[in-house]
Amino acid sequence: MKAYSLLPVLLLAACGQTMSPAQQEEPVAAASTEAARPEARPAGGIAPPVGARTEEEFDTTSAEERAAAAAPSSGGESRLGTTVVSLGDPSKPGFWLETPLVSSERDGRVVFPGSGKSAQVTLRPIDGPATAGSRISLAAMRLIEAPLTDLPTVEVYAGG
Repeated sequence: MKAYSLLPVLLLAACGQTMSPAQQEEPVAAASTEAARPEARPAGGIAPPVGARTEEEFDTTSAEERAAAAAPSSGGESRLGTTVVSLGDPSKPGFWLETPLVSSERDGRVVFPGSGKSAQVTLRPIDGPATAGSRISLAAMRLIEAPLTDLPTVEVYAGG
């Protein structure tokens, strides 16, 4: 009889240690994206710890990765337009912008006119009209010094 009373406790403990499907797929997706990315592109950090609560805990990029992302462009860029950005999924590490301004993944750069700062990012396509908003990574938003709780407008450039 005692064994049956412990069963719910054991099941709950096991559930707390399982990963969601998104968490299970993230390392595979990140690894395949990094393999296709040129060496000069910032690697994008590692996934934040499970108990992350602060922006510092969620932004796992290194000082070297931030410096590489902040480096000026090498030229040959084309301006795609402007977009209103909101903070994207903070559990997805790296420097990226999910935007309807591109139809395929490519290198790019975002500039926040409010600070004049820019970040090299991976531009990832999302469905919607070009006038729709975009989602930006926590690391990129911090690097360009855009307010995390606002909906700032950024300029978007595609790499050459």
